Amino acid sequence: MDLQRPIRRIKREVNYYRKVSTDPRTPAISRYLLAAALAYLLSPIDLIPDFIPIVGHLDDLIIVGGLVLLARLFVPNVVLMHYRKHGEENIVTHAKDDQN
Repeated sequence: MDLQRPIRRIKREVNYYRKVSTDPRTPAISRYLLAAALAYLLSPIDLIPDFIPIVGHLDDLIIVGGLVLLARLFVPNVVLMHYRKHGEENIVTHAKDDQN
């Protein structure tokens, strides 16, 4: 199984949300929600400990995913589309670089 592809996707998404959160058009509530998602993801404290099979990691997915989705509701679509389009242009450039 090739792990480089999912790792690249995660890096791309983190970079996307970093750019969205630093855009001046992004409301403060979205910034706080994205910061909370990152803090929860990096925090050693969980609602359900990770050593419990499946459920331990599932709570991370639900909470972080929910915070990110909630943050997106407050961000203007223009901002989301701007950075998504900019990210896709970088993907094409990196794909060409990988082939050479």
